[in-house]
Amino acid sequence: MKLKYILLGLALPGFCQEMVASGDTPDLPVIVNGVPWYDQRDSIVSAHGANILRDNGKYWMFGEFKTDSTNNFTGFSCYSSSDLVNWKFERIALRRQADGIMGQGRVGERPKVLKSPATGKYVMIMHSDNSRYKDPCVAYATSSAVDGEYEFQGSLLYKGQPIRKWDIGSFVDHDGKAYLLVHHGEIYRFADDLQSLDSCMCKGVKGVGESPAMVHKDGKYYWFSSHTTSWERNDNMYASSASLSGPWEQHELFAPKGSNTWNSQTTFVLPIENVNDTTYMYMGDRWSFPKQRSAATYVWQPLQWIDGEPALPDYWETWSPQTMREATPALTPADNFRWKGVRPGEAYTCRVRMGKEGRIYIKGNTSDHSAYAMIRIEDKNGKVIADTPVDFYSLAPAEGLRYISPELGSGEYLVRIEVADMKSNWSDKKRNNYGSKGYDVEVTEVGFIR
Repeated sequence: MKLKYILLGLALPGFCQEMVASGDTPDLPVIVNGVPWYDQRDSIVSAHGANILRDNGKYWMFGEFKTDSTNNFTGFSCYSSSDLVNWKFERIALRRQADGIMGQGRVGERPKVLKSPATGKYVMIMHSDNSRYKDPCVAYATSSAVDGEYEFQGSLLYKGQPIRKWDIGSFVDHDGKAYLLVHHGEIYRFADDLQSLDSCMCKGVKGVGESPAMVHKDGKYYWFSSHTTSWERNDNMYASSASLSGPWEQHELFAPKGSNTWNSQTTFVLPIENVNDTTYMYMGDRWSFPKQRSAATYVWQPLQWIDGEPALPDYWETWSPQTMREATPALTPADNFRWKGVRPGEAYTCRVRMGKEGRIYIKGNTSDHSAYAMIRIEDKNGKVIADTPVDFYSLAPAEGLRYISPELGSGEYLVRIEVADMKSNWSDKKRNNYGSKGYDVEVTEVGFIR
């Protein structure tokens, strides 16, 4: 049986342990948070700062197509899925332009795609900026097909002027009206063709930060956002109101204090229509700087409503979008062991024998002293199957899955986990410093999942 999981965002040279595969997994699509995702090509899914649009019987996800070498804009990706679990890469929906505000050396972030009921066209909005984040602008592109190549149109205008802001989000209300959400408390209503803005609903709402997202439930609007800590995760917050124009009531947190929103940053909240009601899926990013392409992952899980308020009271590492409940996959671990490397070059190796096809997984602990590990998997002939960095850093300590490999055939594999000579360190526009204080890589379990 093939693995049916969404694979989200995971020193003693020569020391080996052997593991023999046994058991099976339930035939149920399950979302696994905090590890790499793979598309139909076994390539890592790259779609951060994303939104999802339900159209033509499928889910369409658009996000930032990152690289590990630069933060400059290289394109926005488009993926499709029928179940929110298995993703197919469709194309680069918007490519880097030859020049202009989405050209060479520019930043492109947080793409959101909407469909105009008036024209039937699809409109992608985005944040454009220079590499120093000193020239922000909200821009847009259009396409006649949801999975088409989007044509860049320029700045999105309100009263003939561009919106000179950075973090953005989108929201479509029950009546079909669409809205642009802007960091630090601004909401603009789109014109019917979605190619300009015709009204400003509110401006400068206290308690609203970056990465805005919104839902409308039971006559009340909920506005989610994060604090401004650059790539660092923080305790995200929310505000609520009976009207988009306010007044807005500030509510502190929707995840436990100190969890840093389960080590993620809000990017979108997806309504999922069921037979009897609508549920809502929180979508969060686990940024990994500088390895955004290969090591940044995702946290998705259902929003719960406690006393009428949104909450993520517990971290669901694995859950089913069909049942909207936790679902634990069957893991076949090695004998109990713990390994911790603290200096670059220290490594742990083991051999994994699998009688059937499956995937190798690695569990471990993260902390503010942790860094990157290089994960290398070879088959019995020495062919390299995987060679990728995995981020063990998090400001809020956590234990769980850190890595799941692409699908592998039956056979014997050599797994090497090495402390990399790099760690997450960066500064923001104000030159505040963030990131790891050490090079720790702590592995608690290696095994396979099928």
